[in-house]
Amino acid sequence: MSRVTARTDRLLLANAIMGQFLTGVATRIFIVSLPTLASALDTDIIAISWALIVYQLAGISLSVVFGRLGDIHGRYTIYGLGFAIMTVSFVLCGVAPNAFLLIVFRLVQGLGAAMIASATRVLAMEAVPEGAEGRANGYMTMGFHSGLLVGPPLGGLVIDLLDWRWIFFLMVPMGLTGVVLTVLRARKPRATVPAGRVPSIDYLGAALLIALTVMLTLLLDRRSVETLGAERTTVMTVIFGATLLGFLAHERRAISPVVNLALFRIRMFTFSVLSLLLIATTISVMSFLMPFYIQDVLGFSASFMGLIFLAAPVFTIGLAAVSGRLTDRIGPRIPASIGVLATLSAFAIGLFLRVDSHWILPTLMMALIGVGSGFFNTPNQAAIIGSVPREYRGFATGMVQTVFGISALLGISLGGVLLTLAFRYYAGIADATPSAAHPRAFVASMNVAYLACLTLLLIALFSSFLRGGTKIEAASLPT
Repeated sequence: MSRVTARTDRLLLANAIMGQFLTGVATRIFIVSLPTLASALDTDIIAISWALIVYQLAGISLSVVFGRLGDIHGRYTIYGLGFAIMTVSFVLCGVAPNAFLLIVFRLVQGLGAAMIASATRVLAMEAVPEGAEGRANGYMTMGFHSGLLVGPPLGGLVIDLLDWRWIFFLMVPMGLTGVVLTVLRARKPRATVPAGRVPSIDYLGAALLIALTVMLTLLLDRRSVETLGAERTTVMTVIFGATLLGFLAHERRAISPVVNLALFRIRMFTFSVLSLLLIATTISVMSFLMPFYIQDVLGFSASFMGLIFLAAPVFTIGLAAVSGRLTDRIGPRIPASIGVLATLSAFAIGLFLRVDSHWILPTLMMALIGVGSGFFNTPNQAAIIGSVPREYRGFATGMVQTVFGISALLGISLGGVLLTLAFRYYAGIADATPSAAHPRAFVASMNVAYLACLTLLLIALFSSFLRGGTKIEAASLPT
């Protein structure tokens, strides 16, 4: 069902890069505006944080569903509609009169982002000749991380010089550019879909998957857990377990399942997904803990911390294309494993952080995280998407986005739990909350969290080697 080009379709590739860049900017530009939004809309930081949560919810819960719908009915329409929805949502967020409507409009924005994210990487792979999957995914990594790099400083500048509403209005031209590129590409001849029976849509499976991912997101997000309370959280955990069992049973019987469990018998796909889950979780732990260390323990300003954090995306952007070309030549295993080793080295340095460490150490850690992401993301994502049958590439692309989203929340939860337990041990206070007011206990606890991450990364390294294969090839669907 997917088209394999004999040469690069530059317009399609540019459109895919635009989608990655837009979602990267939209992800980060909003975060820096949270304190300003809470003040301007006369609410507190907990309430306004739901505008962030619902955006994440939409991306995690809908990416796989939209990816599978694209496999069945054509992903380009879904992709273009995603641009249109995001563009409209930018305008609506910009004119939102209160926090409630902003949260609603951010949910709509997350819907559009999920539609875009479910198709970007597979469209990029369809835009290049067969055998250039690594190069295509390198461009995707560069596009997304460029958005992550630009988002925070752009958001801060807009808020300082203009008004918080302009962080949304400013992205309207980006969304319109995506719409225009989609329309221009749609005018070109389209590949003919082979005749045959079109698979049916597994509506029940899609509904159960959305319910599962929503519940998992709420259970992993500490702000949601605090809002729900202990009793409701316990009830939701039980419901989640029962729903998961029902979903697995249904997917085994479904004629055209939204999640074809047979795909997990493809070695390269399964071990690449596992590696991504572990790597992304550990990076989320560091991203969560490092700001407290740099600002509250070392005493540096927020702006200086921002400069330190720039090291990661700079290296990722610089190495993504190199890693992609290397993947096309020798396969994904070696460059992805190099990425895991670089990330492992960053956490190894984290074991030696102290209350009076030089700022160069956290900077070196962030640089190594960037090197690791640059080498790992491109080959790993190319392996996930390229190893499945072509008619499931949209599903695989959605899986990448879902795993990223769940890993981000899992890392924050894991980091918080490990930090709290270790802090109570080192501080000698049974019910203590981690705080830089006890710097030695805080840093020692952070070292423990990084040690746990090293263990996960060793598993990720083993998984990366187990993916096998020196070349990415679309497998036949296991029976």
